[in-house]
Amino acid sequence: MKFPSASFSSSRAQGQRGVVLLLCLIVLVILLAGGVAVVRSMNTSLTSAGNLAFRRDLVNQGERAVSFVLANKMASGGPLANATSDLPGENFKATKLDTNTQGVPLALLDDKTFDTVGKADKDIVDAAAQVSIRYVIDRLCSSTGPATSTGCVQSSAAPAGGTGGSARPLPPTATIYRLSLRVTGPRDTQVFMQSTFTKPD
Repeated sequence: MKFPSASFSSSRAQGQRGVVLLLCLIVLVILLAGGVAVVRSMNTSLTSAGNLAFRRDLVNQGERAVSFVLANKMASGGPLANATSDLPGENFKATKLDTNTQGVPLALLDDKTFDTVGKADKDIVDAAAQVSIRYVIDRLCSSTGPATSTGCVQSSAAPAGGTGGSARPLPPTATIYRLSLRVTGPRDTQVFMQSTFTKPD
C-alpha cells in the first residue's frame, strides 16, 4: 500500500521542478531584454554627450574665425575696411546673400555656389584639431556701391533731444555686415554660426 503513494509523490515533485525551471527561464529572458535596453540607452546617452562635446568644441573654434575677420579684414587698413563691391578673393559679397529658411547662406551649403562668392583656399584649417572653417561676409545691402539708408540695413540712430531739453548729436550711420561660418570637424560634424556687426559709413 505504501509503494503506489511513494511513486505518486515522486512524480508530483518532478512536475513542480519543471514548472520552476520554466518560470526561471522566463525571468531570465526578461532580465536579458532589460539589460540589452539599458546598454543601448547608455550607448545612446554617450553618443549624445559626444556629439554635444564636438558641437561645443566647433563653436569655440568658430570664434577664432570671428576674431580673425574683425581684426584682419574689417579693421582700419584691412582689405574690407572700405569695400563697396564684391571681392571673391576675400570671401566678401557687397550685397545680401541668398539664404535658406534657417538663414544660412546658400554659398555655405553648396561648394559650387561658394566658388562664385569666395575662395576655398581662404578656409581656416587646423590640421591638428581636424577642423576646417569656411566663412563668407556679406553686406546687408540691395546693391553695390556706397551704402545708403534706403538700400542697406543700418543701425538705427538715437532720437534727437536729450534730458532737460538739450539736443544731442546723432551718431553716424553704420551699415550692418553679416559673417556666416561653416565649421567642419571630426566625424564630419558641422556647425553653422552667424554674427552681425556694424562699421561706421
